[in-house]
Amino acid sequence: MKKRALFTIPLSLVLIAVIVTSFFLINIKPATGNIAQAQKLAEYTKPAVVRILDYAVVEWQFNNPNDPEVMAILEQLNYQSVLGGSGSGGIISSDGYIVTNAHVVETTQMKDEDIANAAFEQLVGIMADYFKVDYDTAYKYMLNYTQYTGVKKVLKVILPGGDVLDGEVKSYGAPINEGKDVAVLKIEGKNLPTLPLGNSDNIQNQDNIWVIGYPAAADSDLLSPDSSLVSSMNAGQISATSKKTEQGSPVIQINAAATHGNSGGPVINEKGEIIGLLTFRGDTVNGQEVQGFNFAVPVNTVKEFVNQAGVRNTKSETDKLYQEGLELYWGGYYKHALEKFEAVQRIYPNHSEIKQYIANSEKKMDSSKTLWSDYATIFYIIDGVAGLLILVLLVFTFAFKPKGPATVVSGPTPPMPGSGGLSDLNGDGKIDVQDILHALQEQQRKQNKDNNNNSTDN
Repeated sequence: MKKRALFTIPLSLVLIAVIVTSFFLINIKPATGNIAQAQKLAEYTKPAVVRILDYAVVEWQFNNPNDPEVMAILEQLNYQSVLGGSGSGGIISSDGYIVTNAHVVETTQMKDEDIANAAFEQLVGIMADYFKVDYDTAYKYMLNYTQYTGVKKVLKVILPGGDVLDGEVKSYGAPINEGKDVAVLKIEGKNLPTLPLGNSDNIQNQDNIWVIGYPAAADSDLLSPDSSLVSSMNAGQISATSKKTEQGSPVIQINAAATHGNSGGPVINEKGEIIGLLTFRGDTVNGQEVQGFNFAVPVNTVKEFVNQAGVRNTKSETDKLYQEGLELYWGGYYKHALEKFEAVQRIYPNHSEIKQYIANSEKKMDSSKTLWSDYATIFYIIDGVAGLLILVLLVFTFAFKPKGPATVVSGPTPPMPGSGGLSDLNGDGKIDVQDILHALQEQQRKQNKDNNNNSTDN
């Protein structure tokens, strides 16, 4: 056995090392420690943050042909006024549900008459400024000769990839200072990127947060047109968790920078979950906005309207493939990242980030690392064979013993002829009556023979 063990035990250890190495290689995960958490959150989040345009177009008719100056101004305006604004929102379901502020989509929820009145006041202001007259004078004059002929409401959602889609309000709270500033919209789509909803009951003062959206301050004539499709992300902390509006609705105070256009933008935590929607800013000081005093509607309030709309917040296949691709890309597995990114492109071609990541992955293919988990089936087969060999070697070493010299097992010793002793004469394995009879008969024959011999000698 010792000679066998010198060969089998080292071989078994080598096979065990093969099995351990294969399991180690299969379970290697892409290392992304060199990528900052904020960068990861930005890349995960951007594809699901949208820009929202909510406005109404009011058509005017001016009934004083003797006033060519006013008519000239109206012609420049194409006899129209536009009322409304823009904001931000986050997609929460792959089939196109979006959360934002109620005040972001307030215009299209107004009555036509109320829209026309607000647009008329805007028009009066333009006339008063142009003719250098007081507002009341311009108001009375325009009221005599102007009437609206139609109101067209428009709600558009601009996706980061450039698609412009019609939006529909599915549930609606109330604008700022009127109630809960939340609305849920719906656009047509499938396999859309999404953001998960968190739990605002779990937030703590000074938690790190990020605000992402489309602030108007980031728009500039010096930027390219497609720059308006790129969202901005600002970091900050939670400043207070238990403040309320005058109507008693809870709000979260944050110190991340934000401005017009950010309204309705997601406030996310370190897990990339929405914990609130930016709703309003603090008061101005000397007519100037003061950054660091902004407020968000808690996500648990948002969930009330999400439930009202019958929406399920679920991760889409696009999210899964895209995030897997990013992990592989950041880990240096460019070949495998490319496969994930191309899969995203197949199911959602207008993904805002995917074309760039595909191009970058293709450029870096030559330096791609080996992803051993691709060979898992081969490794499992090798491990199975190695395990079987180890079992055979152990049995061979310890279970089988070498054969020694043959041992002769003797049967019953036959009695010496004429001894008269008792023995197993009939070979049945025991001394019984038959053996005694044989012995007596043998003794009798011996006695007769001795007597005959003696008679002959005399």
